[in-house]
Amino acid sequence: MDETKHTRKKAEANKSKKLMLEIKDLRKSFGDNHVLNGFNLELFEGENIVIMGKSGSGKSVMIKCLVGLMAPDSGTIKIMDRNLLGLDQRALDELRSEIGFLFQGSALYDSMTVKENLEFPLRRHKHKFGDLTDTTPLVQEALDSVGLVHALNLMPSELSGGMKRRVALARTLILKPKIILYDEPTSGLDPITSKEIIELMRSIQNKYNTSSLIITHDVDCARVVSERMILLIDGINYAEGTFDELKTSNDKKVKAFFK
Repeated sequence: MDETKHTRKKAEANKSKKLMLEIKDLRKSFGDNHVLNGFNLELFEGENIVIMGKSGSGKSVMIKCLVGLMAPDSGTIKIMDRNLLGLDQRALDELRSEIGFLFQGSALYDSMTVKENLEFPLRRHKHKFGDLTDTTPLVQEALDSVGLVHALNLMPSELSGGMKRRVALARTLILKPKIILYDEPTSGLDPITSKEIIELMRSIQNKYNTSSLIITHDVDCARVVSERMILLIDGINYAEGTFDELKTSNDKKVKAFFK
């Protein structure tokens, strides 16, 4: 795809920003199934990147490699200048505290209240916050960021789908991460709730200057939140650009995403 003037300006602007995440030539195969064939990505400070790909294209595999849950066959992953693949378990846990992960199904603990769900990562990452005697201020701050302070003592079963997604996002924010990974943030939500979640994602980016990597099939979500998009096709970053640049592409593989 020809690089447009807007893309060149964006690339120039990014040179002055801190590189938060860098993936180079990432490869992963399962037998004869070559899922990732040399995937590359750069995510800069305060930037929202959307990755779109068909089911089975390798998005989930890429994310698992990115958080250290799966080892790639080859390639490099650097997060805030640290080589992920060279870290021991302790260093990996410390790095994970700087990465928020919003799971597709929210993944709240059903037996815990909203407050207890948010307290869980604080206990898991004591190296970052120490032994807190009172977690309430941090919990309330995170819930306030998603407009759910009133839900402090509710159980997940008492929450709607949209509220669960907001609580899950609050649990991500409570660690004050520098990078947030969103896995299908609007999946399973009605259009109105999806719009609310999308607006919330933009608000969080503006408030905390987070760098976000967003996996989605939702074209409206991609249009609103992305500053840059990457289409994962044939195991590589096949096409890259703004939403408008990709939408007006004449490439048949690219056009298929916007029909």
